[in-house]
Amino acid sequence: MALYRLHEPDADLIDPVVVAALDGWVDAGSAATHAARQLGAVGRLIVEFDGDQLFDFRARRPTLEIQDGKPERLTWPTLQMRSRRVGERDVLVLTGAEPDFKWRRFTADVVELAEKLHVGQWISIGAIPAAVPHTRPVPILGTSSAPGLLRGDVQAGPEGLLRVPAACISVLDIAVSRAGIPAVGYFAQIPHYVSGEYPGAAAELLRAVARHLDVEPEMGDLPEEALALRKRLDTAASLDENTRNYVERLEGMVDESRLPAGDDLIADIERFLRDQGREMGGGGRPN
Repeated sequence: MALYRLHEPDADLIDPVVVAALDGWVDAGSAATHAARQLGAVGRLIVEFDGDQLFDFRARRPTLEIQDGKPERLTWPTLQMRSRRVGERDVLVLTGAEPDFKWRRFTADVVELAEKLHVGQWISIGAIPAAVPHTRPVPILGTSSAPGLLRGDVQAGPEGLLRVPAACISVLDIAVSRAGIPAVGYFAQIPHYVSGEYPGAAAELLRAVARHLDVEPEMGDLPEEALALRKRLDTAASLDENTRNYVERLEGMVDESRLPAGDDLIADIERFLRDQGREMGGGGRPN
């Protein structure tokens, strides 16, 4: 039995492309899922996945609303795909909670769906905490299933072998590419010292997707939200010398287009987090 319900099995889609974002450790600052919600907000629901099979509700408890002492409603975690016309093609936005169970079966079902819907491209988006300052444009790293697929100024990287814990979105990337669907990923780097939502990264991810699809991005309130957070972070940095010095060091590294030195920077990061005793923005700890 499939893990999904296809609401429009005979949907007449034009050159469909999937944009996928799941919460989890590659959704720092909720940037990817925020961008995906913005992109798919006006889309029609075409696929809904079975949460009873995919989620651990002890870890992802539904939200209970109590009105005047009476339990009124539950909001359950969801994983859905919505379709909307963007430019001259249909964009299928897959977003929601990262599954707790059955990753392999879920991946096989998503590949089956992509083939049924004749998906021609796959775009994953995500966000990772990094040693970058909030005072500079949000960097975007790229991944691709073949050379030449990334667009704009995004380069595939980093060079060499990198081993990290896999997210479900990466399992999907590999599976769809092995099924013959070109796959790319755009991943925003957000300041590791900021917790809570980071709308600037969500905005930059939307710009990256729009450049890839050669359309104008629909930003909603993201630019205003990003500016408000920037002002709060600037104020917090100006009031604390250690914070200000650390941000300036990160700025210097970015401006010189060089990566931080490994052990030295790790020690600096640990020292910074240990010494920071108050919240900055949504908090002083990394996501």
